[in-house]
Amino acid sequence: MNQTGSPFSSEIHVDIRELHDVDLSFATELWRAVDLVREWNDPVGDFRGALAGATSTILGAEIECVLVGTVMVGFDGHRGWLYYVAVGPSVQRQGIGSALTRAGEEWLAMRGAHKVQLMVRGSNDDARLFYSELGYEPSDVTVFAKWLSPEET
Repeated sequence: MNQTGSPFSSEIHVDIRELHDVDLSFATELWRAVDLVREWNDPVGDFRGALAGATSTILGAEIECVLVGTVMVGFDGHRGWLYYVAVGPSVQRQGIGSALTRAGEEWLAMRGAHKVQLMVRGSNDDARLFYSELGYEPSDVTVFAKWLSPEET
């Protein structure tokens, strides 16, 4: 996939492609740089699991062969999900996050997803505004969670 241009810069050229095992350290380093990783997350396991899954992958945005953004996508058979939407601090606000989100939506639509969902931390006002500008709306749901691994508690 190629995405050229953005609403903010007419000179940026971004290539979007599916990531592979060799991209693991670059992607997880990016996730840490933009504060997506929490102590209970295993970004390496998340990366490997997404690539190993039949209904998930990670798309990466590159500028001149340098990974500058990611979106993890997954289809659960009912709806699509976006995770790890990340853009490097030095290239934010140039349309890369929007391009990645659209690429994730397209990937999911090609697999039959009719709806895309994502979770945003309550304290992340910038992300809430970003997704609102892309047409996402808050859902009237409560997310429940339960750790299945004792070491995660």
